[in-house]
Amino acid sequence: MERRPFGSTGEELSIIGFGGIVVMNTEPGEARNRVAEAVDRGVNYFDVAPSYGNAEACLGPALEPYRRGVFLACKTGKRTRADAAAELRASLERLRTDHFDLYQLHAMTTREDLEIATGPGGALEAFVEARDAGLVRHLGFSAHSVEIALELMDRFPFASVLFPLNWMEYVNARFGPQVVERAAALGMGRLALKAMARQKWPEGSDRTAWPHCWYEPCTDPEENALALRFTLSQPITAAIPPGDVRLFRRALDVADQFTPLTPAEVEELRRRANGLEPFFRLAA
Repeated sequence: MERRPFGSTGEELSIIGFGGIVVMNTEPGEARNRVAEAVDRGVNYFDVAPSYGNAEACLGPALEPYRRGVFLACKTGKRTRADAAAELRASLERLRTDHFDLYQLHAMTTREDLEIATGPGGALEAFVEARDAGLVRHLGFSAHSVEIALELMDRFPFASVLFPLNWMEYVNARFGPQVVERAAALGMGRLALKAMARQKWPEGSDRTAWPHCWYEPCTDPEENALALRFTLSQPITAAIPPGDVRLFRRALDVADQFTPLTPAEVEELRRRANGLEPFFRLAA
């Protein structure tokens, strides 16, 4: 699988990352099989968080045989120094590792998130202490707000940003390209979420077939491939597919034969985006 530079860190990551939800609620044998399959197909980037149910406990033993050869990212939704430090150590224990390659402020969305996490006694202080102690190598954040993401980049020299970068959001809401542009200018790694999303779940939708997707995924094979290729055609490092193992395997297949979108394919996605409802928008 193709690998790309992770910002200015000197690391190179597979263009598809393994999201920990892929092994959430699995038996140990199944978790081992899914991790081994990913590694065999060239994935070296794994991402997880304590908010993903029991994903850390499932991923830790399965990933342990490969730990030295992969890039492991984790996150915390805690916003204070003490809470973030405690959650970091608990995650290290569950994942059976002595360090994370990337540790991220998770789901930074509101002004309150920003002010608490980066202020006195905030989580960012715990991040820097952990880096100095060798518990983490690089510091990053994930966000669901363009405005908060841009301000975070102004406040601290993060190594990376994990952000929703999706074809329909680009077309219908102009949501995301600003973050990619700023991060690229700063030499940050750009990591993508929601590449295979189609739109918000329509009211009354039956979601039982896709329990790990909080949005309606692209299930049409052609649209699915176009959507992921759109995101991978942007100046990013890697994309993390949805936690559903079927969509993850589909992403591996697309990545194996990845080519950038043609202008005609971009126009086809513009046509398909017509009438779809964005799940994120720019602040008014």
